[in-house]
Amino acid sequence: VQLQAFGGGLVQPGGSLRLSCAASGFTSDNYAIGWFRQAPGKEREGVSCISMSEGITYYADSVKDRFTISRDKIKNTMYLQMNDLKPEDTAVYFCNAVIPRRGHFWGQGTLVTVSS
Repeated sequence: VQLQAFGGGLVQPGGSLRLSCAASGFTSDNYAIGWFRQAPGKEREGVSCISMSEGITYYADSVKDRFTISRDKIKNTMYLQMNDLKPEDTAVYFCNAVIPRRGHFWGQGTLVTVSS
């Protein structure tokens, strides 16, 4: 199982970025995929996730109404549209997948920096 994360970068407060995470190495669509983030000196926290088969979503309170998660079942790829970014969104974002009977898998981190 491989998770390849794309996106991230430097953006000003109020700006937008889109992260994507492509999953490969397995054939089922019965799994959940999402993002965690870890800011300097803080613990890793869940941001958002989506079930690939049904599209059921979850958002942390801190990102509701600003972030939107979606998926492309054909491409086995998940997207996180991040709008109205704030300095407190600055963190390394990690893609995570939970596959039943196989476990948790992590992609490489991608840095999001929100600063003027």
